[in-house]
Amino acid sequence: MASGHTITIEQGDRHVRVVHGDQVLAESERPLILKETGSPVRYYLPPEDVRLDLLTPSDTHTYCPFKGTASYWSLPDAADLVWSYPDPKPDVAQIKDHLCFYEVEITD
Repeated sequence: MASGHTITIEQGDRHVRVVHGDQVLAESERPLILKETGSPVRYYLPPEDVRLDLLTPSDTHTYCPFKGTASYWSLPDAADLVWSYPDPKPDVAQIKDHLCFYEVEITD
């Protein structure tokens, strides 16, 4: 990691729900919580807790020097709403294939 830049990943146990409009896109009791310098806390959810049938793969890819190349998925009315790292850098290997959303709801 670059000097001053840190990423920590913890196993979460709080209930995470992702809703877009009136559709529940994901619900998980086992999110990975990623904290990265300069970024909001992100929740990476196991693929089996995500309604992949509602999402369409996007052509968008972005590169993060700390995590690797991200792939994206979209909804008909929300482009690139979801991303994951299919081949993350070794320091963040736990997030491989987990999916992350811009907006999540945390409940106990």
